Amino acid sequence: MLDADKINALLPQTQCTRCGYPDCASYAQAIATGEAGINQCPPGGAEGVQRLAALTGQPEAPLSEAFGLEGPRTIAVIDESWCIGCTLCIKACPVDCIIGTNKHLHTVIESQCTGCELCIPACPVDCISLVAAHPEPAPTGWAAWSQTLADQARERHAFRAQRLVRAKAEHAERLLAKGEHKAADLAAASKLTDPAVLDHKRSMIEAALARARARRQNT
Repeated sequence: MLDADKINALLPQTQCTRCGYPDCASYAQAIATGEAGINQCPPGGAEGVQRLAALTGQPEAPLSEAFGLEGPRTIAVIDESWCIGCTLCIKACPVDCIIGTNKHLHTVIESQCTGCELCIPACPVDCISLVAAHPEPAPTGWAAWSQTLADQARERHAFRAQRLVRAKAEHAERLLAKGEHKAADLAAASKLTDPAVLDHKRSMIEAALARARARRQNT
């Protein structure tokens, strides 16, 4: 089987999902196993197909229009006059290049934006648009990108994945601690007064806590 890591190293790391896979690494794995073709990456364009053909030994093929067309690099821009601070674009960005907090204006770090377009459908007020990253005549594919930018985007995507795992674990810990605190003195933490109802509630909470502890041990 082909080396998925070597294939992934040749992809532009826009993490745009246009290839039909959730990220570049998943697409690379699909190529390695023969599940996907080497011509499904519009951001990589024709040069990207050539790179993958040279590595995999597969014949070059035109970029499949079913996955999109090769085009100029674009950058997302947020119209701050319309931004409502919902944070949905932040959650959608695969490389953590949108900054802001809940109910405060967001902005895109243009130098880190891969032009993946995933933030656009996530915005409920349609305040995000795409602008050209280069003046006309704008280069396309790898001519509009660089290996350095791709490597940086891959690192940010990996960091984001680690951040999300850590945040999920920390959230679970907070919920567990909160549940244990309530279970320690359920009568004081609840408006219930019937002893039988309290006992039933306590058993349900203890069962839920046991499941949460088991999940923590298995991670």
